[in-house]
Amino acid sequence: MQSVTAVSSPSQPAAPPLELSNSRKAALIVQLLISDGGRLPLSSLPDAVQERLAQELGAITLVDRQTVESVASEFADLLDAIGLSAPGGANAAIDALSAHLSPHLADRLRQRVDQPDGRDPWAVLADREPEDLATILSSESTFVAAITVSKLPVALAAKALSICPGPLARRITQVMSRTTDTAPETVRQIGMSLVTDYCVSLPTAFAKPAPVRVGSILNASPAALRDDLLADLDQADQAFARDVRKAIFTFADIPARLAPADIPAALRVVPGDVMTRALAHAQTDPKTAATAEFIFANLSQRMGGQIKDDIAESGPPSAELGETAMNEVTAAIRDLADAGTISLKDPEDSG
Repeated sequence: MQSVTAVSSPSQPAAPPLELSNSRKAALIVQLLISDGGRLPLSSLPDAVQERLAQELGAITLVDRQTVESVASEFADLLDAIGLSAPGGANAAIDALSAHLSPHLADRLRQRVDQPDGRDPWAVLADREPEDLATILSSESTFVAAITVSKLPVALAAKALSICPGPLARRITQVMSRTTDTAPETVRQIGMSLVTDYCVSLPTAFAKPAPVRVGSILNASPAALRDDLLADLDQADQAFARDVRKAIFTFADIPARLAPADIPAALRVVPGDVMTRALAHAQTDPKTAATAEFIFANLSQRMGGQIKDDIAESGPPSAELGETAMNEVTAAIRDLADAGTISLKDPEDSG
């Protein structure tokens, strides 16, 4: 069988890697493994696949080193992505390919497999809250806890220790004297294990929790429908209904959750005709009339007078147009809060 030869010219700049088909890449990986003494159970493949593989292997002649390294890197990424756990695993595959790779690439691939996001595990742990780190210190052995405290920034380690019970904190600090001769590889493995156990979140289908998603839907719903659904939620699951209410921000909530000084900032991002319709409709509904008074009280006399003149001239809008306008105002305020331009008070803190 024809072997792969990686060629390069030290006197010329490296050419970009060749564009190979997936089947040619697979054949290249197989050839590299065979050349390195690997035994592959190719006979277990379907006949058609074996025939195609033989054709691709026969087509391989000279392949430049940059292309070999590119294909090997892609192969290592694929192993890591699918979580291969067959005998040998991703690291073993990289070891088998290492004779055909430059040393720095092999090291980089091993690091990528060990640390998928490319970060030092201790840097990942240093991003955790002190309370989370205290949980780790309380859950692990005192030796692991001592290693952890030794690798964290001093201020963060002190904060995490202060949260732990006193006897545990004392035992951890005493065990730190036994960590002096710990091998760097052991420390790295401990860090990786802690990241896997405490810092890796399972993938979910939704970026936001259920109460926030329901609240967003109800924010854009007509008031009557929103009230009916909340009443039903109260009957079905009071705890969930309470979380949904926290996520809801309606026109009627503005006085309780928006600081008076933030009213002008909210008005600047709302078209004048929309604000006029919203305030005109709000004045006709007892549930939102207080919000209209709150907004007018925090406007300049000139601006407030202008809006009142516009309302008197145009008259109250239809209920549908008025409610749509109020929803636009609250959506604009929520956008400002999400951007950090203004802050909304917690509904449980208001009153």
